[in-house]
Amino acid sequence: MTVQDVAPTTAPADRITREAPVAPAPVPPRAENLREVAPADARALSKNLFLRLRDLEEGTREYSYVRGTLIELNLALVKFAARRFSHRSEPMDDIIQVGTVGLIKAIDRFDPTLDYEFSTFALPTITGEIKRFFRDTSWMVHVPRRMQELRLTLAKAGDDLQQALDRAPTPREIAQHLSMDEQDVIEGLKAAEAYSTHSLDMPGDEEDAEGSIAARFAVEEKGFEAVLDLESLKPLVAALPERERAILSMRFGAEMTQSQIGERLGVSQMHVSRILNRTLSRLREALLTEQ
Repeated sequence: MTVQDVAPTTAPADRITREAPVAPAPVPPRAENLREVAPADARALSKNLFLRLRDLEEGTREYSYVRGTLIELNLALVKFAARRFSHRSEPMDDIIQVGTVGLIKAIDRFDPTLDYEFSTFALPTITGEIKRFFRDTSWMVHVPRRMQELRLTLAKAGDDLQQALDRAPTPREIAQHLSMDEQDVIEGLKAAEAYSTHSLDMPGDEEDAEGSIAARFAVEEKGFEAVLDLESLKPLVAALPERERAILSMRFGAEMTQSQIGERLGVSQMHVSRILNRTLSRLREALLTEQ
């Protein structure tokens, strides 16, 4: 079809060609530019993207694109959380990588209809993922980086020699194999023992009537678990909508009945019960996720 086919018969053809071109549709920001978005703009854009993500079918190309954009937009949260662990010996890139896993989990679990910011919801999940990383992979006793790297070298040399000798090699044999000083090998083998330790709950010898080390020496602090739960709950409660926080305060702080709360708020006791059950379930799930 030509321009003349769609133009009015009374208009000259050259007039059509002089018309101002139609402005192109706005193009979404490229992934490499998302990290430069101002925090306030990132929050506003994230909110819109979360609402869009909720209506998309998981596994589709558009769903993956929106989810990936949300990850890029909120990587600043990961870096903010990772800075708290900058004193640790692990490379910062590794910490950020682990924190990004926590960010993805937070994105997948966030409900955009709730009345609080995504950052408030995501930071505990990101921090919990990083803490879990240190708990599962870090050395139980701090040793210098040189010793940590030496442990891997000694372990590989020990495996190679054990296959060749058909027995466990001696420190001298390992030292000769690696062209190292025997004393350095002995020091490295001792340091390797710090990678993992026996639990205080580990059963003692069969003749040990008192059981584990913890049973013999540990003193149980009453209320310790309650204090831990309370500290973990504080940021989760702070993230709740004001009405839900007020109902929790009246029920567990002022010890009011559900009927009394309903009278004060002008709602039924049944409605108060539903709000309490929903709020407590959400807090319980968040606590289990962080743990």
